[in-house]
Amino acid sequence: MELRAATVDIDLEGATLIAGILQGGGALPGSEEALEGVDPAAVEAAGFEGKTGQTLRLPHPDAAALILIGLGEEAGYETLRDASGDAARMVKTQAAVSLLGGSGIEGAVRAVVEGAMLGAYSYRDYKSDDEEQPSLETMHIVGADQSEVDGWFTVAEATNLARDWVNTPARDLSPEVFAGLIETVATAAGVSAEVWDRDRIEEEALGGLLGVAAGSDRDPRVVTLTYKPTDPKAHLALVGKGITFDSGGLSIKASNYMEEMKVDMSGAATVVAATVAIARLGLPVQVTCITPLTDNAIGGDATRPGDVLRPLDGPTIEVLNTDAEGRLILADGLGLARRHDPDLIVDVATLTGAARVALGDQIAAVFGSDSEVAARVLDAAGLAGEQFWEMPLFKKYRKSLDSNIADIKNISGSRYGGAIVAAVFLSEYAGEGPWAHIDIAGPAIARETSGDQVKGASGVGVRTLVELAKAMTEAD
Repeated sequence: MELRAATVDIDLEGATLIAGILQGGGALPGSEEALEGVDPAAVEAAGFEGKTGQTLRLPHPDAAALILIGLGEEAGYETLRDASGDAARMVKTQAAVSLLGGSGIEGAVRAVVEGAMLGAYSYRDYKSDDEEQPSLETMHIVGADQSEVDGWFTVAEATNLARDWVNTPARDLSPEVFAGLIETVATAAGVSAEVWDRDRIEEEALGGLLGVAAGSDRDPRVVTLTYKPTDPKAHLALVGKGITFDSGGLSIKASNYMEEMKVDMSGAATVVAATVAIARLGLPVQVTCITPLTDNAIGGDATRPGDVLRPLDGPTIEVLNTDAEGRLILADGLGLARRHDPDLIVDVATLTGAARVALGDQIAAVFGSDSEVAARVLDAAGLAGEQFWEMPLFKKYRKSLDSNIADIKNISGSRYGGAIVAAVFLSEYAGEGPWAHIDIAGPAIARETSGDQVKGASGVGVRTLVELAKAMTEAD
């Protein structure tokens, strides 16, 4: 067997080595030094052939270990990112991880950094054992510019921040606690934060948020983050659904559907983490980030089916299903975003099970006020390596939301087209300007560990929003 290195370390001191091996011939440019002393016969005897996804850990005379990662016949960006993630989970050391960035694959540095950072992620705040976990305290990408490494590290770090919040049990992440965490992280990144308590929310007449919060003994919050660099080239508004736990309200969920409902604040976690990353990167785009936060609980004063809510701005809402609550708080969030007159509004939410039914667990649904807006989001997702798919904002479905006693009702009454109907509902509150809605109900949770994904909260959307902000700085 002939070993051909595609991605290897050439800075051996104190580092765990990771080598990507191409199946067969045609090696990508890279150093062969790490493979010196490795017996090809031993590798072959272990059954390692360089196929995609294969891994093999070997002792190495110059470092803690040599990890061989199969890249298959033709390595690409996603292959390299997944290989980096798989390799990082094999590293049980506090040492630096060193990889070669100049592998000939477009975007190789990003693939390696994000794969390793996201693949090594582990949420262990509630674990009693002291098992040593992969650590990437330092990362050296051989042949790469360190500023580029640091930039991708920042984005991956923000993604893991979102994962931490989403993985936190709802008991320990009340709206008040979550708002405090957001404020602390944002301030540290140079982003201003304003937190509204219940009194201020009532003063501002956010009827959608107050209606959802009525059944909970934990008061709601609204957090507005503002990042305004010198001479910004564009203004992006982000709105995130922050339901810190969703019981369904009086339209209570079945217990098996309720088990994962601590993740219903994923939209808020995503937009905040993206805002922090944009600020840390110093991108010349102004960002206004709005997160309405509340439980959707069952209590004596809970909103009842048939009640009518008056949001900040826009149509009055007859609530026929209290489990369609995300759109109610987003109505207020979008109304607040419009006050800031941004160039583009994007909301992110675990909004509908229908989106998951349509696209599965790994693809987010994208709705745009027009095809150009949707294309901008999809282009950003493509650069970020996240799976998004455009869905139609079919305005003829608006008639199904007509209410006898209010301007609009929050469900159509049909089991079909639920993700589209929800997006049409939100469009009533998004205004006339450019707007996109991203439904992450499917991919907000990774249901298996593989590549850059670790079972649990995925942090989906953070990287896409950062790419969208970058694109807005480059637009004419």
